[in-house]
Amino acid sequence: MTSRQGYWAEGSPFATAQGGVRVAVRLTPKAGANGIDGALATKNGPALKVRVTAAPEKGRANTAMLKLLAREWRLPASALVIEAGAKERHKRILVRAEEEQLKRLRGWAKQRGYLS
Repeated sequence: MTSRQGYWAEGSPFATAQGGVRVAVRLTPKAGANGIDGALATKNGPALKVRVTAAPEKGRANTAMLKLLAREWRLPASALVIEAGAKERHKRILVRAEEEQLKRLRGWAKQRGYLS
């Protein structure tokens, strides 16, 4: 099995993008606690499973997800943008950051087993 073009690793929700990284996310709003529960296979490809306590009303769940990811990845919230799926569970997040920050994100992904 070969790695798809641009993906950091086969089965990884992370892919190289112009000026940053794209991350596929499956968001669960109204969860019991905020957290990142690993990667899962979806019909749209691999995705990072994220849960937030916020309800999906007026963008609250999206905002909570972006804050959670920014905090976990030690990035400014302004570096993360929902590129697609703002009103869906499956989202594509664009992370625009400096090279050093992207290296840190890659290290985070590798440490958690999303990369080999």
